[in-house]
Amino acid sequence: MAVILGCMSEVTRKLTAIQQGDPHASNQFLPLVYAELRKLAAQKMASEKAGQTLQPTALVHEAYLRLVGARDERHWDDCGHFLAAAAEAMRRILVENARRKKRLKRGGEFLRVDLVDPPVPYADDSLLALNDAVEKLAQEDAVAARVVELRQIAGLGHEQIAAVLKTTIYQARQKWTYARAWLRDALDA
Repeated sequence: MAVILGCMSEVTRKLTAIQQGDPHASNQFLPLVYAELRKLAAQKMASEKAGQTLQPTALVHEAYLRLVGARDERHWDDCGHFLAAAAEAMRRILVENARRKKRLKRGGEFLRVDLVDPPVPYADDSLLALNDAVEKLAQEDAVAARVVELRQIAGLGHEQIAAVLKTTIYQARQKWTYARAWLRDALDA
């Protein structure tokens, strides 16, 4: 608010000019309030779930367009009134965005889950089952079994595995994808 309070009279003049229809006033107004609007947007976005496709900058711009770009008559008493209206506009934009994501045509009935593939320690029984499966995989594809060992036990990445096996990163990834599918089938059986 310090930036806003320091130039309150300028902000009020620009708001009055916008309300009177000055076409240049809205272009001069945004730089005066942008930092404060950005803070508001960041606060609003911080309370949202992770994975938002809407970024704070886009939220600021959309709210600003709704407030200043609208053709209907809007009157703000002062900068605080404008910022309160901006916060309300941001909230409405976030609600509209959430509703849009929940629609069936956007896959709203499905739960969104991040897929991660980190090395995971196994319990003794699981480790024995995995070992048996890797041994069977080695009989079918020795390189794929080696990739599993390097990835799961040593914790190496694709680039490092490719260097150890003297192959390309693409081939290391292919073998990892194949081995994961093979092991999933073997362990589920």
